[in-house]
Amino acid sequence: MIRETVERYRAYLEKLRAYSHATGLMRYDMNTVMPKGAGPIVGETFGVLSEVVYDMVTAPEVDAMQQEILAHRDEVDPAIVRTAELAAEERARIACIPKAEYVQYTVDQTTADQVWHEAKLKSDFQMFLPHLEKLIAAKKRFAKLYKPDAPVYDTLLDAYEKGLNTVTLDAFFQTVRERLVPVIAKIQKQPDISFLHRFYPIADQRRFSDYLMDVLGLDKNHCAIGETEHPFTTEFTKYDVRITTHYHEDAVELSMYSVIHEGGHATYERNIADGIAKLPIGKGVSMSVHEGQSRFFENIIGRSEPFIEAIFPKMRELFPAQLSDVAAHDVYVAVNKAEPSFIRTEADELTYALHVMVRYELEKRLFDGDLEAKDLPKEWNRLYKEYLGVDVPDDRRGVLQDSHWASGLFGYFPSYALGSAYGAQLIKRIEKEVDVWGSVRKGDLKPVVAWLTEHIYRFGCMKDPSVLMEEAFGAPFDPTYYTDYLTKKYSALYHLA
Repeated sequence: MIRETVERYRAYLEKLRAYSHATGLMRYDMNTVMPKGAGPIVGETFGVLSEVVYDMVTAPEVDAMQQEILAHRDEVDPAIVRTAELAAEERARIACIPKAEYVQYTVDQTTADQVWHEAKLKSDFQMFLPHLEKLIAAKKRFAKLYKPDAPVYDTLLDAYEKGLNTVTLDAFFQTVRERLVPVIAKIQKQPDISFLHRFYPIADQRRFSDYLMDVLGLDKNHCAIGETEHPFTTEFTKYDVRITTHYHEDAVELSMYSVIHEGGHATYERNIADGIAKLPIGKGVSMSVHEGQSRFFENIIGRSEPFIEAIFPKMRELFPAQLSDVAAHDVYVAVNKAEPSFIRTEADELTYALHVMVRYELEKRLFDGDLEAKDLPKEWNRLYKEYLGVDVPDDRRGVLQDSHWASGLFGYFPSYALGSAYGAQLIKRIEKEVDVWGSVRKGDLKPVVAWLTEHIYRFGCMKDPSVLMEEAFGAPFDPTYYTDYLTKKYSALYHLA
């Protein structure tokens, strides 16, 4: 009997994966090559598909299959049991929402994303505001339907990192602020990085991106790169992963680190165990762990001097005129310049967490009822002045710079800072078992990827994120690894006392 149930459940999962693949392809297309005028019809299509998925996920017969599998867990493949566990949690999150509202939210989300792109180009927050207000209202209602007695923002955080809440994050950001702000304040004289802002033809940058994907070990038969306004990674399965970047002819490092960052996401997905790859658990376990991998490769590996030494010959080959008077060490110093700025995705390692902290504080207040969406630009600018000491010139470089809120991703931003901290603790553990910098200096990342695969990647969602990371760290999470790493690195770079 249970064997038949498992087979029926597998068939259901295959069908669900097909719908997820289709909607994922549409979202990738929407953010890369879709013509502007196609937005309304795409929104309608998303609405139809979301209704089908809602019916599938909330169907009583599916719930019955999951409960039967969980009741006979000792007789069933552990991967199917884990899938049923997590699917039951997701069903509870979705089934409490009336279908019409769920479908309408999907349509509103698609529309908001389209409007955000235009509003950002025009630096016009008022154009985006009514769409943002709709998404916030829906998220508040959905969170209360799911967990009526829990703080709304804690419910949203938990959706991206199981068990995460504002108590944990408040303590984390307090540690970051207390330890890093004094270091930032000591930095005075800045290095000359003007060579990064010479003219770098986009065609040559595309070749550089291909090279960086090779260094990361990304198989182009299963990982493609596209171009978009706000870089992202989409993974359908480990066999089809799409990364994106955005090129600037006068800032070669921006796409360079975008490719390495998104390549870190792709490296995670590409090394999920084959046995779970086509199941819903065959993906990264949480957004903090995922961002931990992307920022690990972007910063700890990608901004290290051994890595720059490894790739510099190729950089000079592709950009001979631009780098004729530059040495590898000059590039290392330049790509690690630390200075308060407007744009999160372009921020240096040292100040990056403060950008995330701004978004965290605003999201908390939005969902606690202490802040209205219409007041976001004013509060955004105030916090940037308070935390980073900069005057935000316009909405494009301020409150409209990120795509996340247009996609309804409230509660996602803290994962970037937590992920950065995870990477700093991971490297200490990996260094005990792998000749990290000897391999990186040769341009060989395989030993590092192999370690991460053994301890993190292959598991997909088989373990809860907190359990997975504590086992990988070999100890409980400790944010002082992060602050100590940054203090040591930037004290050396800037010769701080």
